[in-house]
Amino acid sequence: MDCIFCKIIKGDIPSYTIYEDNIVKVFLDINPMSPGHMLIIPKDHYENLDDIDINVLTHINNVAKKMHNLLKDKLNIDGLTIIQNNGDVQEVKHYHMHLKPFYKENKGLNVEEIYQILK
Repeated sequence: MDCIFCKIIKGDIPSYTIYEDNIVKVFLDINPMSPGHMLIIPKDHYENLDDIDINVLTHINNVAKKMHNLLKDKLNIDGLTIIQNNGDVQEVKHYHMHLKPFYKENKGLNVEEIYQILK
């Protein structure tokens, strides 16, 4: 399997990991739509919403709530957009959830600066 997210999980590709447990890994998007844009991915390979285990999906949602609080506490975000793509709009065919922070004013921070604040 040539899945970039599976390679990140195995450590073959480095990531700015914010949170990790035995079910998921959370890391900063290297091409963020906004400062603090992160991905939550399950460690087991599921392609999309149709085949992901419901317990894993519930865990991802619980982790999303924790990450939302982290973003509010550390980056003072003004809002959050959660995105989960399926089918032809899904760039990487490994289930993942985007957490995209919203700011009233642009923070202008790069991925490394955000990582230092959040870790």
